[in-house]
Formats: sequence, C-alpha cells, structure tokens
Amino acid sequence: MDDKPPHPDQAQKLLHYLLKRINRAIREFRQIEDGDRVAVALSGGKDSRTLLEALCCQRRYTPERYEVIALHVVGTSAGFPDLRPELEPWLERLGVPYEFVPLELPPGEPRPLSCFRCSWNRRKALFLAADRLGCNKLAFGHHADDAAATVLMNLAYQGRLEPLWPRLRFFEGRITLIRPLIYVEEREIRRYARAVGYPEASWVCLQGTVSKRHRMKALLQELTRENRHVRANLWRAARRAAGF
Repeated sequence: MDDKPPHPDQAQKLLHYLLKRINRAIREFRQIEDGDRVAVALSGGKDSRTLLEALCCQRRYTPERYEVIALHVVGTSAGFPDLRPELEPWLERLGVPYEFVPLELPPGEPRPLSCFRCSWNRRKALFLAADRLGCNKLAFGHHADDAAATVLMNLAYQGRLEPLWPRLRFFEGRITLIRPLIYVEEREIRRYARAVGYPEASWVCLQGTVSKRHRMKALLQELTRENRHVRANLWRAARRAAGF
C-alpha cells in the first residue's frame, strides 16, 4: 500500500460494496445467525482488518444480533514481531472487544516453523481462545483468491477437487469456522485498505514466500491475466464436486 492519505468518502463506498459480497456469503452459507458470538482471527494484515471492520459495520444493518470479538495470536515465542503496540490503539478506536492470545508451542518444536506447523499452532490457539470466551463462530479472513489457490493446491498436490469451505463445523458443532470474505477478491480488499489508510505490512514471513500456497497464488495471477473468470471457474468446479 502507498502513503496516500485516507479518503473517508471513497472508503465508505468501497466498504458498502464489500458488504454486498459479505452479506451474500453470510446469507448463502448461514455463516452468522441471531445470538452468535463471533471471534474474528486478526492477524494484523489487510484481510483480517477489513473483515473485522466489515462485521462491526454489518451489525448495524442486519436483523441478526450478534457479538464480535477480535483475537490476535502473539507469535513472539516463535520469533514473529509483536504487533500489539500497533493493533491495540486501532482496536480501541474501533470499539471492539479484543484479546491477545499467546502462541504456545509444544516442547521441541523445530524452528523456524514450517507454514503448516505455524498455521496449525495458530489455529489451535484461536480455537482454544474462542471456546474459552464462549464464541460459537470463528471468522477467518480468507478471500476469493485464497479459495481459488486452495483448489489449485488440492488438485496439484492431493489429486482431488476440493474447495476452501465457507462454513465448517468443529468439535461436534461447538465452534463453526466461517469465511465471510469468500466472494471478495484480494484486489478489492487492497483497494479498501489503501483508501482507509491501513499501514503497509512492515514484516513478511520468509517461509511464506516459498510456500506451496505462494506458488499457487503466483500461478493464479498468471492465469487471471489470460482469463479474468479463473477464480470463479475454480470455485464453481470445486463446489460442484463437493455438492454444495
């Protein structure tokens, strides 16, 4: 993102557009219902920030009454930077309850963490915190590009056509993972983040730049230059195979 100052009017219009896509996902997949307590996994990047702001805004216009709480996993034990000084003032201004959750690694966990182990440990911390706080929904900021990249990964490495599920129940239905940004493209989130003035990420995980997902996203960008419907086609094919 660049150093352009925020544009409130533009940001509001873009958020309204994003909410249309988000509401579509929420309605189509019954992601949020009346009385829910929704924990939002806040990494600190543009995707999770946008999701948190959108859900807080969406509550003002939806008939469903639900609570939102932000959960940020603090990964200093694994060598990741401490984002609390950056996130806490923003969360206070947003007026949303939040909790910083320490990343507790098993004894003898190899360092640096692989992408799989990092994701696994972070998800464990998020699920445990969400359950402890009485949340029945856990929202992740995965978007349409992530969904398409997941289909490519499953095809290339697993030999199966499987989607990134927009709604998935865990622990006998005690917690449901939801992805309200599933219909939102990354470029749309990037545009909103620039307009609202989110700071550019000051740190990039080097493991992530050589991961399978990173390679699939690069391939997806190349394919999209030839056919702008690639994301939708992959998502449609995977949904058809999964039967939903």
